[in-house]
Amino acid sequence: MSDNAAVYREASQDQVAMVALTDDGDHTKFNSADDLWSGRAGYAPNVKSNGVATGGMITPGVVNDTVSVAAMTCYLAGNLTTVAANAALAVVRPETSDYQILSITVTNAGELAVVEGSEHTAFSDIRDAAGGPPLIPVDSIEIGWVKYSAQTAALVLASEIKQVIGTSKETYNYPGWTERRMAVENGALDYAGVDFDSVLPTIHVGGVTKAVFAEYYTPEFAIIPETSDFKPPETTHSTSSKQIYGKTKGSASSTLGQGSFTAYLEDGISDSLITQKNENLFFKFKQNKLNSSFILCQGKLGISREFPADDGVSASCTISAEVAAVEVTA
Repeated sequence: MSDNAAVYREASQDQVAMVALTDDGDHTKFNSADDLWSGRAGYAPNVKSNGVATGGMITPGVVNDTVSVAAMTCYLAGNLTTVAANAALAVVRPETSDYQILSITVTNAGELAVVEGSEHTAFSDIRDAAGGPPLIPVDSIEIGWVKYSAQTAALVLASEIKQVIGTSKETYNYPGWTERRMAVENGALDYAGVDFDSVLPTIHVGGVTKAVFAEYYTPEFAIIPETSDFKPPETTHSTSSKQIYGKTKGSASSTLGQGSFTAYLEDGISDSLITQKNENLFFKFKQNKLNSSFILCQGKLGISREFPADDGVSASCTISAEVAAVEVTA
């Protein structure tokens, strides 16, 4: 019996303005301060890391020891920022040793700046090492390098300019990422955030990565008044087999099924649940609404209504989820 059971839906959303996410320590997982991110249309997360969006090509200048930087747009603290071109950005050559790497950057004020690496007798690939690329300020964006191998003034060569995404150039959309809209750790809700496809380089002062920002909405739940027969979206497993010479060869497969529940409605037209059909929403199910534990899932709400002549209006509701439901017990 589930006399005290209840189904809850994501009824509204609270906005969290663009805010910095926190590196979890592995430079791939970045967390917000909240447990859940809504995925409803119009309220989905907007993730922007510091980096170039368009433009910013660096080419040799027409004056000794200068480069020309094209106009660009970039994301700084989550905001799209326009940076003016500079046809003669000064890049000073080394004074005591031939080899030096200088980083062309955009500051947190949206201005071009040059950060000098240490001079040496050879180049190094190691950040902040002698002859290596410099660490750049925490809130700056690296857009390229100039690699000098001589102290004598001269025109910068195209071969001395490096703009390689992931090495000498930061873009806002590399590497890619996956939104983590809900997670459970040891039965408790963990932080929502993003998981990058690869480790972000720690090229900023203090050995930190580029800054990652997100604007998102947290869901607010409301009980669905009259419901029954809740079924969470869960993974089922099956086995298939094939007879081969001398034995049977088996294989296992997994399938994520739809969640479902039945809702009993007032008129089946103006009910608030009906206004959210086809939306991607969070749902909670409590076996006992007086307890703290619950099942949580997120998926697209499908509704199939019935209007019988001799009974109340009801709707068979489905939850088409991308991931299986989770149990929150702590």
